[in-house]
Amino acid sequence: MGKYYNSAEEIYAADKAYNMHSWSTQGAISPKVIEKAEGIFFWDSTGKKYYDMSSQLVNLNIGYGNKKVIEAMKEQAEKMPYIGPGFAMEERSALAQKIIEVAPDNMAKVFFTLGGADANENAIKIAKQYTGRNKVFSRYRSYHGSTYGAGNLTGEPRRYPMEPGIPGFVKFMDPYLYRCSLPFASEEAATKYYVDQLREQIIYEGRDKVACLVMETVTGSNGIIIPPTGYMEGVRAICDEFGIIMICDEVMAGFGRTGKWFAVENFNVKPDLITFAKGVTSGYVPLGGVIVCDKVAKFFDTNFLSCGLTYQAHPMGMAAGCASIEFFKESNLLGHVEEMGKLLGTLLEEVKTRHESVGDVRYIGLFSCVELVKDKETKEPLVPYGIDPEGLMKKVVGMLIAKGFFTYTHENYVFVCPPLIIVEKELREAIAILDEVLFDVDKMIK
Repeated sequence: MGKYYNSAEEIYAADKAYNMHSWSTQGAISPKVIEKAEGIFFWDSTGKKYYDMSSQLVNLNIGYGNKKVIEAMKEQAEKMPYIGPGFAMEERSALAQKIIEVAPDNMAKVFFTLGGADANENAIKIAKQYTGRNKVFSRYRSYHGSTYGAGNLTGEPRRYPMEPGIPGFVKFMDPYLYRCSLPFASEEAATKYYVDQLREQIIYEGRDKVACLVMETVTGSNGIIIPPTGYMEGVRAICDEFGIIMICDEVMAGFGRTGKWFAVENFNVKPDLITFAKGVTSGYVPLGGVIVCDKVAKFFDTNFLSCGLTYQAHPMGMAAGCASIEFFKESNLLGHVEEMGKLLGTLLEEVKTRHESVGDVRYIGLFSCVELVKDKETKEPLVPYGIDPEGLMKKVVGMLIAKGFFTYTHENYVFVCPPLIIVEKELREAIAILDEVLFDVDKMIK
């Protein structure tokens, strides 16, 4: 079994005795003991096989068991498992260069962190230092991390434990067209409304007070909300008008998830800062960072950068990131995501037509979700925002997992974000399981 315990039962007992699991009431959870994983699958201690249809936490982009990345980690561990962030080293130079080469062409340098939350924390600090301003705009339907600064940046209910919050964090509304009550004639009309509202709000908060505007390029855990036509360009124009740093959080959407290196490439905009994590190493080693545009990078050539952490640019992360980017290129993974993304969209649209419980499906590349409703006509969500008093979404994900379709839910969404290496046969098999379970969900709402 392992060198510490003799059975899965012992592992489970020790886990319950000594571990605290995130986002859960500790006494109510019963974590599965996982023994192995390969490709897009993992197996629990009973031998049950699961399609990993959420890439764990939408981070396992290259799937399990990638030999290229594993070998790079082994070599780095033997060569130099750690060196302080004040030194230059080959893998650090190489990874920063590789990232800049695939990032938008206004980007110049990278500040590495350990994950998405501290990437967003440092991006805010960089923007405040650059502008000398103190206010930070972010959206209500957003998740940017759960550390104190990133938690205040977050808009959804996971920010509540951080309240009363940090002064200067301001929220604005998302262009969530499926749930908007206004009858827009087109996406362009919706964009004008939301962009005009944002511009007016910034004026009310003080044109010269706002340091940065932070948003997920494609909203992740709050519903795979894809910006309408012209929206990103409109936000960019506002930031240019008022000298605001535009920060795109690509922690989930980056590194191939939408079929592009970065999701901003889908929308013809160049932000000032991009935050990333997850897909850069696919979770093989914790790593994140802030990609910094040329004008901001030049500012810190003569001004002190007040950002740092012990594990900044950790050598193991650097090696894994380099190998991962090389794998993306050698395998033409972005082209594969584009192909599989088209198939996923087709399959999800078919699912939508078959089920009364499916209000909407949204997808871009292999980044997608199914929005569950009690009534297609009224769009009443299966569970109210921020609460699930009857545990309905827990039941839905439980039914999926019981049939070997592993994913997670948030609000009334079921996420379908498989490893980018998934092939047609695997994708069709997994969506067939989802389809089967949704017939049971249809019965729940009658």
